[in-house]
Amino acid sequence: MYQFRDRRRLKRNMRRLWITRLTAACALRGCRYSQFISGLKQVGILLNRKMLSEIAISDPKVFDQICEQAHKASKASVHKVAV
Repeated sequence: MYQFRDRRRLKRNMRRLWITRLTAACALRGCRYSQFISGLKQVGILLNRKMLSEIAISDPKVFDQICEQAHKASKASVHKVAV
């Protein structure tokens, strides 16, 4: 009876988990989640939140590089708007 509702709820809960993991991983690297996602879009990195979360857990060095690129791109866009 509740299968349809719970399938949707499971998807929602998993997305929330991935975002929480990414938020924590970004905080460790001195970046905010919103800036991270914005920077990824500007750089053109098309990884979804599930894959980014798995990379943050399994391969922190690669996530550091991704976070650095996204952080640079988000900083550059802030400077363009401010100038």
